[in-house]
Amino acid sequence: MGFPSAIGFMSGNLYHIADMFWVSRLGAEAVAAITFFGAYYWVISSVNMIAGTGSVSIISRRYGEKDLPRTEVAIKEAILLKWILALIFGTAGYIATPQIIHLLGARGEVAQMCIPYGRILFIGLGANFSCWTIYTALRGIGHPNAAMAVMIGSAGLNMALDPLFIFGWWIIPELGVAGAAVASVISYTLTFVFGVVLFYSGRCNVSFHLRPQARMHLRTMWQMMKIGIPAGITSISDSLGRSVIMPMLAVFGSSAVAVYGAGMQFLHLGITFCVGLELGLGALIGQNIGAGKLDRAWETAKKGLTLGLGVMALFGALTFIFARTLIGVFFSTGPEVELGIVFYRTMAMSLPFIGVYIIYEGVFTGAGDTVPLMGVGITYMWVIQVPGVYLLTRILDFGPVGVWWSFTVSAMLGAGMFHYHFVRRNWLQHRV
Repeated sequence: MGFPSAIGFMSGNLYHIADMFWVSRLGAEAVAAITFFGAYYWVISSVNMIAGTGSVSIISRRYGEKDLPRTEVAIKEAILLKWILALIFGTAGYIATPQIIHLLGARGEVAQMCIPYGRILFIGLGANFSCWTIYTALRGIGHPNAAMAVMIGSAGLNMALDPLFIFGWWIIPELGVAGAAVASVISYTLTFVFGVVLFYSGRCNVSFHLRPQARMHLRTMWQMMKIGIPAGITSISDSLGRSVIMPMLAVFGSSAVAVYGAGMQFLHLGITFCVGLELGLGALIGQNIGAGKLDRAWETAKKGLTLGLGVMALFGALTFIFARTLIGVFFSTGPEVELGIVFYRTMAMSLPFIGVYIIYEGVFTGAGDTVPLMGVGITYMWVIQVPGVYLLTRILDFGPVGVWWSFTVSAMLGAGMFHYHFVRRNWLQHRV
């Protein structure tokens, strides 16, 4: 369950790396534009977590209970809920883009690139949100390999379209930074359509029917919301925290912002591997608890933690050793090179703790016990990370390196807080 999900998520991150690779050919300002918008986009798109977290618990529980008609309806309810949320928040995000980008510190040419890029992504927000439900549903009903294949196909399509729309080819106009957004929206849309067709084809453990045996209910969608609201608050809190951090980083210039944006793309390769493990693990936890196999759920969680720690420790060691090579993928000369080396080597020390933190999130999500997620997440961001950035950059004058160190220390402390809730085992008794 975990490895196909992890490979699928890594492929998804590869297309973000491809985005950054092609956009970096337009200059550091273009990289900074994507980075500035990313901080804002994650705030809006975090509402995806609200429906998504609840859908993981409910779909996997219903499937674990062998109630296939209600599993089908749960998947459809999750898709409908995602489109409703995307319509509301995508519209708000589209309208507010110029003002928010300015508040985050984007100016001049960077802001001019940022606005059309962002608005195009908001137009495609519904397809983006719904793609994640396709992946979640396939994992929740025991098809992690199918989820992996769809994710790889989506990422491959996006990577193929990126240079065509960024630089122009044949009848396709040269759109620059905005072209990366167009490529993403096209790939999201086609992936969602393919996923719906796959469920109607009868090739999955749970199939869609034009006349399902169970009816959709608003109360089930509200149940998804109730489960997901704490996780959604956590995700929004995290995104808002990073939006607060961005202006503190922006005062050190576009080079610091570009290093952060480009550097995180590679780190997300390892992080998304753990996210894939997390989601595969969450589906297994939900299935086992739904089937009443609590001892098996506990052992599954411990094995997931061991795997996440080991993978990210190895990834961190390789990142530390090959820091110069990694930053060279995006920047071959200029101040970005030395700053990027320090970024990678500092963040490398945080990666094992980030891995454990992510796996703990999967355990609590699969169990539907999301209140600890909210408590740890808010403390992690607003008590440790944001004050840490302010202390290290404004008071102790560490420069942009203070931002990297704050990330590292907060990851260590956040993993410790999650461990406290995990060993109490209350999550095993949580009812959905």
